[in-house]
Amino acid sequence: MTLEQQHVVVVGGSSGIGLGVAQAALEQGARVTLVSRSPEKLAQAAEQLGSPDRVRTVSADATEEDAVRRLFEVLPPVNHVVVTAVEARYLPIKEMDFAAARRIIDSKLMAAFHVAKHARLQPGGSLVFTTGIASVRPMKNGSVIAAVNGAIESAVRAWALELAPVRVNVLSPGWIDTPVWDAVAGDAKGPLLEQHARRLPVGRIGTTTDTGHAAVFLMNNGFTTGEVLHVDGGHPLV
Repeated sequence: MTLEQQHVVVVGGSSGIGLGVAQAALEQGARVTLVSRSPEKLAQAAEQLGSPDRVRTVSADATEEDAVRRLFEVLPPVNHVVVTAVEARYLPIKEMDFAAARRIIDSKLMAAFHVAKHARLQPGGSLVFTTGIASVRPMKNGSVIAAVNGAIESAVRAWALELAPVRVNVLSPGWIDTPVWDAVAGDAKGPLLEQHARRLPVGRIGTTTDTGHAAVFLMNNGFTTGEVLHVDGGHPLV
């Protein structure tokens, strides 16, 4: 499998799973464009990745349709787009802040719709959207994230038909050690992840290398579309 001389766009590529996808794509020979709202985080990510001749950054807000449209108008020809951006917050239904809920929906579900509508891909190209274990094993107070993940997985099956021959797939990670957990769990991050690792059949928490390799598979495999690839260490089994 190789992405040699292909152009991969990673929306949400400035940290976490997106940054891992960018690293994996670079290792396969791709040119990578990182897209995020924060120019500062993009600059840090580009420096971390190295390969300045094969990495470019674009600041854009995927929750805004016009920004996504302009993004694909100015980019050079694109082979694959991977969308990992999300605003992760857990909201109890009885105290639901619906303005915050809408921000989660916009950051993940509507961003996916914007990319599906406006992405311009070369023949043999693909779209990969990121959901997560919450679609089948939601956490307490995680109904909004669970609903968004499930909605994207349903939409991708429709887009695989509507956008064919472009391939459209979902990468569904389990618990991955990323900076998101710093915001979700704070000082409890370490003990929480260690406790969960002991439950999993693989005996560890996932890494961004794991999800990066999975994304490369979905970009490379020309006979896979409309699928959800679970990279979760066996989480649904326990």
